[in-house]
Amino acid sequence: MKIIAIRSYLKHVRLKKPYTIAYNTYYDVSLAFLEVELANGIIGYGSGSPSEEVVGETTQQTSINLQTDFVQAFVGRDIRQFNELIYETTIRFKQFPGTISAIDIALHDAFGKYIQLPIAQFYGQKIKSLPTSITIGICDVQETLAQALEYKKMGFRILKVKTGNIPEVDLERIIKLIEIFSDYFIIRVDANQGYTYDELTWFMKSTNAYKIELIEQPLKVGLENELLKLNHADRKILAADESLKNVQSAISLATKEPPFGIFNIKLMKCGGIIGAREIATIAQASSIDLFWGCNDESIISITAALHVAYSCQNTKYLDLDGSFDLAEDIVTGGFEIIDGYMHINNNPGFGIDII
Repeated sequence: MKIIAIRSYLKHVRLKKPYTIAYNTYYDVSLAFLEVELANGIIGYGSGSPSEEVVGETTQQTSINLQTDFVQAFVGRDIRQFNELIYETTIRFKQFPGTISAIDIALHDAFGKYIQLPIAQFYGQKIKSLPTSITIGICDVQETLAQALEYKKMGFRILKVKTGNIPEVDLERIIKLIEIFSDYFIIRVDANQGYTYDELTWFMKSTNAYKIELIEQPLKVGLENELLKLNHADRKILAADESLKNVQSAISLATKEPPFGIFNIKLMKCGGIIGAREIATIAQASSIDLFWGCNDESIISITAALHVAYSCQNTKYLDLDGSFDLAEDIVTGGFEIIDGYMHINNNPGFGIDII
């Protein structure tokens, strides 16, 4: 089935409320969209939303890349060659994982719709559903508790709490959450490179009694070897995020003594589904658990991440809440949340509908 048209556009979207992490505060987001239309009228949708701080690519650059003659040259190609097209894309846009992701996702969606199969089933679905965490940015104690209460009412049971500015304040927020909500919430922590090694060890000892499920990217990129001073049990609950960008970094981190026991895979870091599955294979060989994360993203790319997550047997954690932050989107569907658990809708491709 031939591709007959390629369309792309950039959309600026407000966030429902601003949120703060260790190195930035966000108020809105830019999303790059791609449409791949087939001769039978099927349209595959892709989206890119890379983090410039992490991968060096802006969404504006993603949008420019999607409008190049290289992408337009896909017109006339057969969608059954989608893997070949993605490979060519990785060569052409090697330094632009957000661009590769948008193309990868759109081609997968079009192909899945063409063969009338959800992408998770195409790769062999291993998992039916998992709960996702929902994120509380860096804020004071009262705002932390207020957001937690809101998320409890919505049925979520896992909180990811952004930390990394002042460890003592971080600890106070965690303790208050436990005091107020007892064992209702599972607590995850994301320091976004905000701690020194000494601050990390102090924080881990101080929270040992509170059973923090995991701590994401505590130290700056480049300081991974410092984590080897920790014992195996402590490293097992540490998740690599900014340190894990692509297959090459996955290989480096999956050493005989890995500094992280968990890999946070984001499609916008590794270049879409193909890159994500390569990292997942490396992780599985080293007994590293998978934690699927995101930026502020469209339902399109969140759903794509969910499909590939459910096709990997070593998937253990989800943090796919990025579309919840958007004041608007261009699609609906893809998945539904039931008591905090994410369920794909089993429609062909990614099961999304344009608004």
